[in-house]
Amino acid sequence: MPASPIRKLAPLANDAKSRGIHVYHLNIGQPDLPTPRAALEAIRSIDRTILEYSPSQGYKSYREKLVKYYAKYNIDVTADDIIITSGGSEAVLFAFLSCLNPGDEIIVPEPAYANYMAFAISAGAVIRTVTTTIEEGFSLPKVEKFEELINERTRAILICNPNNPTGYLYTRREMNQIRDLVKKYDLYLFSDEVYREFIYTGSPYISACHLEGIEENVVLIDSVSKRYSECGIRVGALITKNKEVRKAVMKFCQARLSPPLIGQIAAEASLEAGEEYSREVYDEYVERRKCLIDGLNRIPGVYSPIPMGAFYTVAKLPVDDAEDFCAWCLRDFNYEGETVMMAPAAGFYTTPGLGRNEVRLAYVLKKEDLTRALFVLRKALEAYPGRKEG
Repeated sequence: MPASPIRKLAPLANDAKSRGIHVYHLNIGQPDLPTPRAALEAIRSIDRTILEYSPSQGYKSYREKLVKYYAKYNIDVTADDIIITSGGSEAVLFAFLSCLNPGDEIIVPEPAYANYMAFAISAGAVIRTVTTTIEEGFSLPKVEKFEELINERTRAILICNPNNPTGYLYTRREMNQIRDLVKKYDLYLFSDEVYREFIYTGSPYISACHLEGIEENVVLIDSVSKRYSECGIRVGALITKNKEVRKAVMKFCQARLSPPLIGQIAAEASLEAGEEYSREVYDEYVERRKCLIDGLNRIPGVYSPIPMGAFYTVAKLPVDDAEDFCAWCLRDFNYEGETVMMAPAAGFYTTPGLGRNEVRLAYVLKKEDLTRALFVLRKALEAYPGRKEG
């Protein structure tokens, strides 16, 4: 089981804080924007004498309201197609456990969200990766690169769109390329779309559920964590029109009894937050994205492509070993009592050696903090003994 590249340096950050150093957390996708007031009010006004189990599939009232939410994105589902999970993480795990046997293989573009590897290991499945590169803006490689990996054990393709950790948004051409592969080889398509609200380009959002001819192959992964700044309530969803997959998933849902009761109350209330909340959040991320990307690319030796979605970017640094640099920033460096915490990008790759000089940064801090964090990062790179010149 791999250590999380997002959290593995947490003990060093805690030690730095105990020494009185302020740490700018650019390592984790924990938004600092407020949760919808409707969600907080719903929790405050809970009037129950018992906090009981909810149904294993999740509350029907919530699932019915989600149908209307998805319809706004031209995703046509019924309440029965939706299974509420304990976060998007559980949805990924249950999808793997339900659709894959030990030894089955999943093709995943890398870099990828690190916990996919952990969930695959839990299911006894094997991740095979097609590599995307920072030089090409993390666009998908040609279809031949996928087909080189397909064999009798291949069962699925997994994508995250918009992407964590790169912020890349798949084009219509790329989504059609994936659809054709799924159809040709009769594969599952696991599509993690938890960042659909955060798209910063005129290009349309293409959901896996929009792809014609593979409706029974698609398993959609979703979560309210980032959409409503509700990471802690642990409410996600697994959505599929495939009845056999849903029947298998429900066995795991029943074994874990129920998704979070209070989390569902908050999530259902959040659907009433309205367009104003979404617009304010979106506009704030647009500003933060510009602040971070412009700032990174002004630091000598640093390069980041412009992410088109989510609230992450992967940046190349002028260092030989980004993990060592990230640890050094927390353990040995501070500038005027401040330092930065980033996620070493090598942990988002499966192929050994890749991402060694890259980091993932999340623009989840207010612009003033991002600006200061970038200044501290510049000072850290100037002072780092392992800096690579040229």
